[in-house]
Amino acid sequence: MWTAHQVVFELLSPLHIGYHKIGNLAATRRYVPGRAIWGALTSRITRDTGGRDYAEVGQSVYEQLAWTYFFVSTSPGQVSLWPWNGKEYEFEWLYLNSLASTALEDGHSAEEGALHEVEYIAPRTRTGERVFLNGYLFERDGSTLDWRDALNRFQIGGERSYGWGRVSPFTITPVDGACFGIYPAQKDTERPVIEVPGGCSLVAHTLASGSDDYEGAVEPLVGRETDTAKAAFGVLPSSAVVCWTPGTRTLGTHKFQIGLHGIWELV
Repeated sequence: MWTAHQVVFELLSPLHIGYHKIGNLAATRRYVPGRAIWGALTSRITRDTGGRDYAEVGQSVYEQLAWTYFFVSTSPGQVSLWPWNGKEYEFEWLYLNSLASTALEDGHSAEEGALHEVEYIAPRTRTGERVFLNGYLFERDGSTLDWRDALNRFQIGGERSYGWGRVSPFTITPVDGACFGIYPAQKDTERPVIEVPGGCSLVAHTLASGSDDYEGAVEPLVGRETDTAKAAFGVLPSSAVVCWTPGTRTLGTHKFQIGLHGIWELV
């Protein structure tokens, strides 16, 4: 059995979730994927317990917790503007910004070819409103992980050494209703199961199959993992899995299990 919690973070600093490069621009994803949540929780809990075995803690996080992707909003607990459905430009204008910088040669002049720009989700919209990250976390009955305390010292995404990705828990509320007000959750299964009504969008990467019951794009999803033996964080690429992207529309009603790193699997 699982208990579902609606978790709302307030974004305190720029947030960059690595996506792809367009020329000199490092683009950010428009949402926080499950792998980023898993990595941040694993890192924080490992440090809080004074350990160094990220792999062991990461496995415990997977076994005892599950989570949805987190989405940007100006309203705590509600997502009023998804980064798809033909509203991409509106979303980008409201939430995104970028920072350009360059390396200096000999500490004085710009190094040739070193100009780069990093796109980020801003902690304030262009209209001055606070920005929140909305999602759901499921806790397995009997969990021993102090995840609530870990969320108080949480950083997500890239450029963390520059203070980016800082968030603060705004509300953590047990819930029985549908996730995001749309997707019913089944909590008496081995892993939480999310039901997606026909005509609605997937809100997580979902393992692709040969079914023609989806309308959207696919992408190979690759992340980075820690080499525990060398104490090298994030240096090993993970195996790629081909997924439907968030925003893909389902033609029929389907149920999906929340798997490793928050990726959905058809059940």
